[in-house]
Amino acid sequence: MRPDGRTPDQLRPLEIITGFQKHAEGSALIKLGDTWVLCAASVEKSVPSFLVGKGTGWLTAEYAMLPRSTHTRSKRDPGGRGKEIQRLIGRSLRAAVDLDRLGERTITVDCDVLSADGGTRVASITGAWVALALALGKLVERGDLADLSALRPPVAAVSAGIVDGQVVLDLPYAEDSRAEVDLNVVMAEGGQLVEVQGTAEHGTFSRPQLDAMLELAGRGIAELTAAQRRAVAR
Repeated sequence: MRPDGRTPDQLRPLEIITGFQKHAEGSALIKLGDTWVLCAASVEKSVPSFLVGKGTGWLTAEYAMLPRSTHTRSKRDPGGRGKEIQRLIGRSLRAAVDLDRLGERTITVDCDVLSADGGTRVASITGAWVALALALGKLVERGDLADLSALRPPVAAVSAGIVDGQVVLDLPYAEDSRAEVDLNVVMAEGGQLVEVQGTAEHGTFSRPQLDAMLELAGRGIAELTAAQRRAVAR
């Protein structure tokens, strides 16, 4: 058993609250244990200059941790880490939308961490897909898009790692801060990989250990994508 009582292959308690922000085209508050992230998708009828006249759309993301999302106050500037995470979120979501079917529109997904207890980037990706799906649904409802064909199957993310020699899923800060290996995995609903970020903190890890972490992550992501589907079907 882990410090919070979970088994090695168990996700933290998950809740996705849709429509959390009144004015956004799509929004969702995702709660993964004590990590809470507010994701909001905004739609603009324009594209970056390098896409003007090409008939295709764009999707980007921004990420920030609110000043008291952690034990001590942090600055509002996302810094290098925050910018790296928002690029990851943008890449992950572009795997979940057909930009050619979007038309010349830009969707910006803002991910703001309200409470941080490890896994903020993976929770952001999982919640962001829900906000994206709801935003596209709003465009169809308004008659701006003919249908939801621009939306691809869910993309979600989860952390896995090795703590005290054991492969575990969905690490809170207490485990993440002392893990021998920390792995973040982004997958599409069918199990196809979008991105894998893995680091051995104090040594090395083997190919069988990597395979075990990916297997565990895949099972966790299957649960997350099912929860995403339920959230947008409400």
